[in-house]
Amino acid sequence: MMGSKGNRFGIGPIDTPAAGLPRRNRDPGPMGVAVRESAASAQEASDALIEQRRQNAADAREFRAAKDEGRVLVPLPINGIGLDDLPRDRLDLQGVAASDEMEELKASIRERGQREPIEVFLTADGRYQLKKGWRRLTALRQLHAETEDPRFAFAIARVTVADADRVGLYVDMVEENVIRQDLSFAEMAQIAISLAADPQAGIADPEAAVARLYRSLHKVKRAYIRSFVALMAQIGPDLPFPKAVPRDLGVEVARRLAEGLKIPRDQLAACPTPEDQNRFLRDLLAGAAPVTDAAPADPATARQKYEFHVGETKVTARNGEFRLRAVFDYSGVERRVLERAVRAFQDVLAGKD
Repeated sequence: MMGSKGNRFGIGPIDTPAAGLPRRNRDPGPMGVAVRESAASAQEASDALIEQRRQNAADAREFRAAKDEGRVLVPLPINGIGLDDLPRDRLDLQGVAASDEMEELKASIRERGQREPIEVFLTADGRYQLKKGWRRLTALRQLHAETEDPRFAFAIARVTVADADRVGLYVDMVEENVIRQDLSFAEMAQIAISLAADPQAGIADPEAAVARLYRSLHKVKRAYIRSFVALMAQIGPDLPFPKAVPRDLGVEVARRLAEGLKIPRDQLAACPTPEDQNRFLRDLLAGAAPVTDAAPADPATARQKYEFHVGETKVTARNGEFRLRAVFDYSGVERRVLERAVRAFQDVLAGKD
């Protein structure tokens, strides 16, 4: 039989240290401390990594939402932005492109860079189309063609996805210029006519187009625009300077046209200046024979202006002017190509081979 300190398995109690003897040190040694610190660091790193991934996912969602809403600015190649999806809200694009105001804008961009972004939308087939900023984009294209400076090869743009409501694209295009009062009544009327003629917009009535485009304007101003819609629809192609028609004159001419006023359109189209055009219209309203300051034309050259179409290009020819209107971005053509085309045009007129 085992002693009293044992048990049935023959395992005795753990000996306790004798009084006065030091207890065994159970604190971790250097290796244990290192292992513990490594484990703690690994846990902290894992927690930080999980939090970072969570934050990255949230940032990515926020960035995608901001980009879809047009709150992100990106650089886009100037020649990769189309101008053919929407009609522009200015009538004389060539005149604006060659104006003193365009030169002032170019000087500002040359000195300080592009300060205001343009706005584009992404079509279903992945193309960028201009919504706002035709003057800024044109200025950049002219500067790049003139200098070949890579600073002007890209436009800072706000990008959105094409709205399912096509009318919204028109509204976005004109809204800024309407607020700044940069558009004439003739231009506001013409874009309403274009919207009504757009088969994708679903608005066949220019009256309804005015209501949708300019709903934020006072009803009296919308009434003026409707008068100019009637004016542009009837004699717009024969107005040499539609933007120069004052509000009251345009409204009165539209009213008289509705009453049956007959306008000698060939004489109207031949007016050489905005002042001549408006005096011609006022004389008609007053019942007087319209006159101009021009000397009587020789019968052989009495035809001061004529128009015709070559394919989809409208050609206007008059003394000292030859104008092309087409759904084509001439500013995207290299300058030397345009120069070669103009020289060939001049050679043909001169009878050269």
